[in-house]
Amino acid sequence: MNLSIPSTMRAAQILNYDGSPDSIQVVEKSVPQPGPNQVLVQMARVPINPSDLMFLKGLYGVKKELPVAPGWEGSGRVVASGGGWMGKFLVGKRVACAARTTGDGTWAEYLMTDATRCVPLSNALNDEQGAMLIVNPLTAWALMDIAARSGSPAFVQTAAASALGRMILRLSLKRGVPGIHVVRRDEQAALLKSLGATHVLNSADPDFDQQLRALCSQLNAKIGFEAVAGEMTGRVLNAMPAGSRLLVYGALSESGCLTDPRDLIFEGKRLEGFFLASWLGRRSILQQLRLGRQVQSMLGEDLKSDVQARFPLTQAREALIHYQNHMTDGKVLLMMDETSQNP
Repeated sequence: MNLSIPSTMRAAQILNYDGSPDSIQVVEKSVPQPGPNQVLVQMARVPINPSDLMFLKGLYGVKKELPVAPGWEGSGRVVASGGGWMGKFLVGKRVACAARTTGDGTWAEYLMTDATRCVPLSNALNDEQGAMLIVNPLTAWALMDIAARSGSPAFVQTAAASALGRMILRLSLKRGVPGIHVVRRDEQAALLKSLGATHVLNSADPDFDQQLRALCSQLNAKIGFEAVAGEMTGRVLNAMPAGSRLLVYGALSESGCLTDPRDLIFEGKRLEGFFLASWLGRRSILQQLRLGRQVQSMLGEDLKSDVQARFPLTQAREALIHYQNHMTDGKVLLMMDETSQNP
């Protein structure tokens, strides 16, 4: 069953990898046709994430042929299938979806993607919540799962005031796992403490490194999650006990990781990368569907995302500017039905 589909769609595409809002252009283009094991999703809601900002600057791990619509996740309804049992099963269903590493992303009225990159949404979940299901909630779940399997009694995380950092905090509180939460402003520290965090450190404090080392030793925090990169990676790894693991899952500083080789050579510490797509790829389709159901049940509480502003797709440039200036205030959503609540 294929639903009624127009021949053209609107898409917000970029012309250059310079990260500038001026590179965004809303255009009319042909609706893609799904191939075998692929589906076509009529998009409803799309969040802007830090990974999108990296992509717009050409700094993400994937570069696509330009011009291209950016965007890695969103929600919508599957309106066509190119075949395959999963694709046929999804037709007519509302889904959270992730873009492929080639072709247009989610900043468009229609997305062609692999059926395996879609998660059916429950009736209890609206399009807005579903749009933010994959990138942050699944990453938070995955990182806390890794922490649990590591045997470390505590963990340390940077960029702890981000939407993802707050999810990790809430999960850790629910599971009773102590965390050391690193932020860069006093107001962010106050926010996390209001959410229940006990150990919050401001990296701008002159004695930050000494405080971090003392807490890592006291709590025996031998696993960490790093989203900043640059010199922060080395500062955190150096403060952790011998034999620790630090997983780098972001690069907010847009710099390479700076690490003292002595920590790796003489202290037996490990620096690793984490990429959600690879983590999910090691799980079967049934495992992924089961995980999707588990995460959906927690989106209203532990894995919730706050929304600060909503813009129609035609105002993608303005939406990007707003998000760049207010990243820690919540998500900015692109609305495909043209309704918006501008700040």
